[in-house]
Amino acid sequence: MAKTRYKFAEVDGLDIFYREAGAQESPAILLLHGFPSGSHMFRDLIPLLGTDFRVVAPDLPGFGRSAMPEPGAFTYTFEKLAEVISGFTEAVGLKRFAIYVFDYGAPVGFRVALKHPDRVTAIISQNGNAYDEGLSSGWDSMRAYWQAPTPEFRESLRAAFTPSATRYQYEHGVDDPSLVSPDGQNLDNFYLARPGAEEPQLDYFTDYGSNVALYPEIQRYLREHQPPLLVVWGERDPYFLPAGALAFRRDLPDARVTFFPTGHFALETHADEIAAEIMEFLTGKAGIATRGAGIAAT
Repeated sequence: MAKTRYKFAEVDGLDIFYREAGAQESPAILLLHGFPSGSHMFRDLIPLLGTDFRVVAPDLPGFGRSAMPEPGAFTYTFEKLAEVISGFTEAVGLKRFAIYVFDYGAPVGFRVALKHPDRVTAIISQNGNAYDEGLSSGWDSMRAYWQAPTPEFRESLRAAFTPSATRYQYEHGVDDPSLVSPDGQNLDNFYLARPGAEEPQLDYFTDYGSNVALYPEIQRYLREHQPPLLVVWGERDPYFLPAGALAFRRDLPDARVTFFPTGHFALETHADEIAAEIMEFLTGKAGIATRGAGIAAT
């Protein structure tokens, strides 16, 4: 397995923390995390993929060890996140790369692909939604909030930052919760408890409606550019339904869709299986050559 390196890159005056493994000249994979996590959610996956790929996983602004500016000094929107991540890829020398998108990472990664379709070699979506049918009924109240944000509803969203809420995200749909390490959720809770950490997260919640509004444009990108796509989905996710995984085939009929009997944070229980799917997909369907396969890196 490859060793993970821990670094910072400066992007528009922001310190962006990231994890990296693999040789600089190997084909690249950009891993984009979701709420309420950070790049540590990929701690098991990175060493497995780093044997054949250059794997890079940043913490988004306001998450993990990356910068968390005061809301007045930074616009906490998904469009801004995509701008930062685009700049980040340039700062660390990622000219062309596959993207692994999960949860919040999906609207960020798809925005990057919309802006720079020539840079994206393939897409792996792990519970990274881009279709209305993928949204569970749990989003209904949020839809109303996006249409008419109120201070009262914004305050009620703070319940999502409690340890019990974090635990639910990690363990719902998991047959054997003893397989879920406490480390990931405990680290999430630590970062959420920092002074001022809730305000950026509330801004992201408020802006999430812009992602749903972008779905038709994302789907058009998929139809027009036909990027190789692998869908690996925790089928018991309470937020993003299996229908959202299958919907990708509407625009990409050749998309490979695999379900796993687990929940939202599928890597907590199925990192080995997902890594194997990714390796087979990238070196097969996506046609990305690796040194590990005995072929010169591209």
